[in-house]
Amino acid sequence: MKRCVLIPLLLALFVVGVFPATVDTVSVFSKKMEKEIKTVVIKPQSYDGENTFPVLYLLHGYSDRYDGWVNKVPKIRELSDQYGVIIVCPDGAFGSWYFDSPVDPAFQFETFVSKELITWVDNNYKTVASREGRAITGLSMGGHGGLYLAFRNQDVFGACGSMSGGVDIRPFPNNWDIAKRIGSQRDYPERWEENTVMGLLHLLTPDALKIIIDCGTEDFFFAVNERLHDELLYRNIPHDYITRPGAHNWEYWSNAVKYQVLFFSEYFKSRQ
Repeated sequence: MKRCVLIPLLLALFVVGVFPATVDTVSVFSKKMEKEIKTVVIKPQSYDGENTFPVLYLLHGYSDRYDGWVNKVPKIRELSDQYGVIIVCPDGAFGSWYFDSPVDPAFQFETFVSKELITWVDNNYKTVASREGRAITGLSMGGHGGLYLAFRNQDVFGACGSMSGGVDIRPFPNNWDIAKRIGSQRDYPERWEENTVMGLLHLLTPDALKIIIDCGTEDFFFAVNERLHDELLYRNIPHDYITRPGAHNWEYWSNAVKYQVLFFSEYFKSRQ
């Protein structure tokens, strides 16, 4: 009898040990877009409602959604526990590119992520409510978003990153709904210059942001990431740059995110 009771107890302890972090799925109202936006919030096991925790905003890629990261890389729950970090994964729509679109009022995702969502998270969770307690990164479209939003909102984020990011949109005028968000490159070339990460480097000064960039050597975004790395070196902007064999897929991102969370954890510790 004791043996029968012990087995389920051990199984329960095993399950708790695998994913002790708490996953909340919430709806955050965007006043600017006049709609609710689904968002996943991962709280570490150590979250007690009293102490404050730094927050990592983790963005999804084109055609994905708010629960893409937690479903496809469930290990991010363990990373939340390991480093004592709240991880927030907002919905960025099918192809927002995290712009405030001048074309479509239903796509105002810079305002949502960098202002409305930040305010909501700080009001509803025990966070380090300053740029020293916030980082942002993502994959592909979300990699663009991580750098784009941080470069343009340095008062909000203290650290940023990109995994396989579309860090220069200009070579891809017909791809991934970008033209739907900011107009065609032929008709609005200035918008394509102003809204690509490569066009925002003049906003940076050395050590203003902690930056990490990661891209696989077989990725179709590898060339633009190499160019970004070279330009940051030329401008004397410190950053971590990681490349390794790999393509534009979840196998690569599930590995890359481990290095990113470690990088941001070290940043948070240095600001305590």
